[in-house]
Amino acid sequence: MSVKPTQNSNRTEMIRELSYAQAINEALHQSMELCDQVVVLGQLVDYKAGIFGTTTGLVERFGSDRVQDFPVSENLMTATAMGASLTGLRPIIVHQRLDFMIYSLDAIVNWLSLWRFKSGGHSNMPVTIRAIVGKGWGQGPQHSKSLHAWFAHLPGLRVAMPATADDAKGLLLESIFSETPSIFVEGRNLFSMRAEVPAKPYRVRFGNAAVRREGKDLTVVAVGSMLPLVLRAASTLASEGFDLEVLDPRTLSPLDTDSIFKSVAKTGKLLVADPGWASFGTAAEIISRTAEAMGTDLKVPPVRICLPDSHTPMSAALESKYYPDETVLIGAIKKML
Repeated sequence: MSVKPTQNSNRTEMIRELSYAQAINEALHQSMELCDQVVVLGQLVDYKAGIFGTTTGLVERFGSDRVQDFPVSENLMTATAMGASLTGLRPIIVHQRLDFMIYSLDAIVNWLSLWRFKSGGHSNMPVTIRAIVGKGWGQGPQHSKSLHAWFAHLPGLRVAMPATADDAKGLLLESIFSETPSIFVEGRNLFSMRAEVPAKPYRVRFGNAAVRREGKDLTVVAVGSMLPLVLRAASTLASEGFDLEVLDPRTLSPLDTDSIFKSVAKTGKLLVADPGWASFGTAAEIISRTAEAMGTDLKVPPVRICLPDSHTPMSAALESKYYPDETVLIGAIKKML
């Protein structure tokens, strides 16, 4: 792990290279140090392995009162977190598989998302739900569903999909200390990816997209775990003379449409890479909003690269064909240029 000082606002700030999982772990440690009301609930959160390393060391540092293993009862865990939030706590729920988080849909849809609305803004439930999405190594249809569009569709929730380690830390701290419940979607295949992360606590605001690569020929909006794939494709295409602009929305609710429109106004073309199903999903929403706002300013019809409308196969050979790769992405981009 490299460590280097950087100058920022007349002060020296330590920047280290951390993995995505380490950045989440640091955000949890720092939030619990900053506020005694932050608690962590989830199956095996107090085990040494620490859910892919993201909760490692928490129970040793903060004790079992604040870091609690939980029975295999997702709806009960969510209800417990909601009740705890009404007493002044700031619970973080950890679901090792987003698929099984669906058992708590009643609590999320009928209570958590609308509590502030029903109270006229007088009562809040500051609950953060970490939902991990598996991909690869034969996860199959019950361990790899990307359902981020479901939650972004629901008023009263904020939805984050960080694609880099520094955003994972900053957006998680923002979620924990917000007054609005948040769904924090983590791509399991991102956990080993590394980036420079400030050592001190910081918050990344929701609703601000990041330009990961500037370009003029085509705007590519890369959602969550699609970002590394898109950046590799952009690098390959750059060697062939194509100049792509890559946007990372970082959060889906709220969605930074202004940054998307600004980029598309420059390039005139839009492709959305979304790690969810094609029908009725995030890519469709981004494309429809852009088409509504820009209409005939688009030089070619927008394109979406998503998962096929099928459940994930268990077979490794079929799974490799199920997920879009660089060849599929580059082929689609070249047809637009």
